[in-house]
Amino acid sequence: MEPKLLLCDCGGTQTLDREGIAAATGLNCSRIHTALCTSQIDLAAKAISEDAEAGVVVACAQEARTFEALAEEIGADTPATIDIRDRAGWSDEGKKATPKIAALLAAARRGRAPDKTMDLVSEGICLILGASETVLPVAEQLADALSVTCLLTDAPELYPAPERRFDVVHGRLKSATGSFGAFRVTLNGFSEASPVGRGPQNWSDPRDGAASDCDLILDLSGGTALFPAHEKRDGYLRADPGDPRAVWRAAMDAQGMVGTFEKTLHVALDTSLCAHSRAEQTGCTRCLDLCPTGAITPDGDHVAIDPNICAGCGACSAVCPSGAVSFDAPTVIDIMTETRVMAEAFVAAGGTAPRLLVHDSDHGREMIGLAARLGRGLPADVLPLDLPSVAAFGHAEAMAALTTGFAGVSILISPKTERDVVEKQVELTQALLAGVGSDTGRVAMLDVADPDALSDALYGPRPKAPATEPILTMGHRRDVTRLATRALATEAIDPIPLPDGAPYGAVLVDTDSCTLCLACVGLCPSGALDDNADKPELRFREDACLQCGLCANVCPEDAITLKPQLDISDNALKLQVLNSEEPFECIECGVPFGVRSTIEKIVEKLEGKHYMFTNSDNTKLIQMCDNCRVQAQYHAGSAPFQMGDRPPVRTTDDYLGDDTDKT
Repeated sequence: MEPKLLLCDCGGTQTLDREGIAAATGLNCSRIHTALCTSQIDLAAKAISEDAEAGVVVACAQEARTFEALAEEIGADTPATIDIRDRAGWSDEGKKATPKIAALLAAARRGRAPDKTMDLVSEGICLILGASETVLPVAEQLADALSVTCLLTDAPELYPAPERRFDVVHGRLKSATGSFGAFRVTLNGFSEASPVGRGPQNWSDPRDGAASDCDLILDLSGGTALFPAHEKRDGYLRADPGDPRAVWRAAMDAQGMVGTFEKTLHVALDTSLCAHSRAEQTGCTRCLDLCPTGAITPDGDHVAIDPNICAGCGACSAVCPSGAVSFDAPTVIDIMTETRVMAEAFVAAGGTAPRLLVHDSDHGREMIGLAARLGRGLPADVLPLDLPSVAAFGHAEAMAALTTGFAGVSILISPKTERDVVEKQVELTQALLAGVGSDTGRVAMLDVADPDALSDALYGPRPKAPATEPILTMGHRRDVTRLATRALATEAIDPIPLPDGAPYGAVLVDTDSCTLCLACVGLCPSGALDDNADKPELRFREDACLQCGLCANVCPEDAITLKPQLDISDNALKLQVLNSEEPFECIECGVPFGVRSTIEKIVEKLEGKHYMFTNSDNTKLIQMCDNCRVQAQYHAGSAPFQMGDRPPVRTTDDYLGDDTDKT
């Protein structure tokens, strides 16, 4: 049974095609109301009550709380809500928005997997850092709600002494680590205020290395922030001490940070896929180089992600070459599936050439709302995709959108977006499009801060409908990229050159320098490099190469270089021989071993030129396999392994005879 869709034109400010929406979505659509949230709320209550079994969807997200309270009042389940007004109806092309509304409803009905969360506990232990004239008044304000310690950057003669409602210390902050609920600070020159005695405040003798834990830090020092990307560090509040209003806001925020809070687990990590390091040789550092908060750290052969520090920018997921790190709120699969569902619903409802607008849940959503309320709104062919962070939308997601029905993809960045990440992902996507002869303008980054500018950019020239039929993208991000690029290629093409740092490419070997030591094979984390059990041979499968650089870093001859490219032909799936030589045959048993050229070079360098290989048979040892070499050394007259004749076995009579002689 399909749920009932309650339609409302919001006081006649948008045009809705009830029959068209019903035909496109298959939903049981109500008549078009005018004010469901106010004068017609009784009709909403009746529908929510009578259609409870099938379910009710209200086509208005702005008044979600109103309908939630209404459902609670009448004892019914809370209806689902969806915004089709700001994103579709309120537009200069609102009369043509039926396919877009169908797409938005299809995406909403599919939904996303619930975010995984963890609990963070704060007991309200607060460290306030700054000068006494700023910190002490704030401490007095917060002392009733929080357990406050004031770390003064100056050491004034406090007179009279502060009340014992909070602690006062002085010192130099040496380090600060951790996050909300688990900060640790280390101080040098630490001294405590003592209220003993008359007159000015006394201070204890200073000492270094004092450490303390706290749940939150209120930084009013006005100096350098204690953490990278400090605005993303939960529990770290910072305000300019010269701005009383900013100080007041930060103090009010701190006052409410007591209790148990849910924190979203933004990314998932599969350490078995990580290509960071092998045998103490460093390989891929893409996520480490980009993480703005420092939540990602090396941890042996792989990386570790501190979920308490991670702010969910998603950059690590976009750049990870192996899929070891993947965005999980929503999941990569949810993102790709949602784009496909929207494109399919849009086309099924009669639309052509839809465009995808990727935006974040804060800045982007507000921009769309303002453009709808005060300007032209979004065009009827632009379908918004709301994500917590647009940096998580990488080249694989963009390529998937282009091959599931979208004519173009625009990524709207905000002031808090990791701009470099988005730029490089757009550059990589455009390189893939250029390689298959497609218009690179189909994917672009929008950097506008004005709602009217956003509308103007989207109402400009529009891409043509996709020339290829939509495909079903499957697998991990690497598989999706390859499949999508291959679908966009109208004919067989050469490997596509990609920008430096791309996660796809070839390994080039200087055969004159390579000795086939195969150290690269042993350390390759993805198995792209392989050997041959029957002969000295280095083989390579391009499809598996992550371009992590481990092979180049470990090569003792510096014979390996990386070439970023994407080969979409079947050749990338096959093992290719990069270097091969004939084995050397043991001069004793004839068993092949080693590399012929290497053995011959060693013999040439040592025979007759080194005292250990002059007038001796030691040169022959180099030309023997392991077994024959051991045998030869064992039987040699001067071999260290050789022992004297084995002594005869002594019997009981021998021992008794020894005793008789002694008596």
